Amino acid sequence: MSEKNKLSLSVQYPDARLETLITRPKVRRWVKAALFAPAEFTIRFVDAEEGRTLNRDYREKDYATNVLTFAYNEGEELGDDEPTRADIILCTDVLEKEAAEQKKSVEEHTAHLIVHGVLHAQGYDHMDDEEATEMEGLETEILAKLGITDPYKE
Repeated sequence: MSEKNKLSLSVQYPDARLETLITRPKVRRWVKAALFAPAEFTIRFVDAEEGRTLNRDYREKDYATNVLTFAYNEGEELGDDEPTRADIILCTDVLEKEAAEQKKSVEEHTAHLIVHGVLHAQGYDHMDDEEATEMEGLETEILAKLGITDPYKE
C-alpha cells in the first residue's frame, strides 16, 4: 500500500438499514478512491434524529442533512506521513430520499456522498463558485473511475 493511500477506517452503523447494502469493503474502496494523503476516518450511518441533532449542535442548522464532515486537523500543515483525521456522518433517511428524488441507486448516491465527505476532510470546499467547480470536477473524476455516472449531470 502506498503511503498516500494509507487508511485507518472505522465504519459504524447505529442506523443499520444500509449495513448489508453499503458494506465496509465498499466504503473502504470509495474512501480510498478520493484519498490524496494518509487518513484516519470514521464513517457513521445515522438516522434523521441523530443527523438533525449533529447538524443543529455543530452547524446551527436545525434539520438532518445528507453528509456532515468533521475534519479534526483542518487548516493544519500535516507532515507527509501524518494522517488527516475526520468523522464523516451520513444520514440514511436523507440519502435514501435524495437517491429516490434524483433517480439514482442508494449505492451510487452513498458513494458520491462519501467521496464528497472525504474531499471535505482533505480541505476541499464549495463556498464559492470556483471552489465548487473544482470540487465537483474532482468528484466527477473520482466517481467515473469507480464506474459511477456524473452526479451533477441533469
